[in-house]
Amino acid sequence: QVQLVEAGGGLVQAGGSLRLSCAASGIISSMNRMGWYRQPPGKQRELVATVTDGGITNYPDSVKGRFTISRDNAKNTVYLQMNSLKPEDTAVYYCNAASLWVVNGKRQYEYWGQGTQVTVSS
Repeated sequence: QVQLVEAGGGLVQAGGSLRLSCAASGIISSMNRMGWYRQPPGKQRELVATVTDGGITNYPDSVKGRFTISRDNAKNTVYLQMNSLKPEDTAVYYCNAASLWVVNGKRQYEYWGQGTQVTVSS
């Protein structure tokens, strides 16, 4: 089974930067996406960024132009470079890896990391 381990969270002032990493301990099959979701205090988990093994990225408007996702397929590692951080970026950030394949309504696999705290002060 695959385990995802995040690193790089911490406390930063508004306008600063952080770089998160997520390493997968097992083998992730081809036709997959890896990415980041976040959960602010008292709110629902939301998309931050995803990237497929083919290099296709997806960002919500809230982070476009500020965050950049990248991955090293050989190392099974995904990164999130966060620039121009805002207090509203404060959340627990979770790494995610999932198959692009859905069969009979069920995604073939999906894995979650334990999360890493990002706190942006005013």
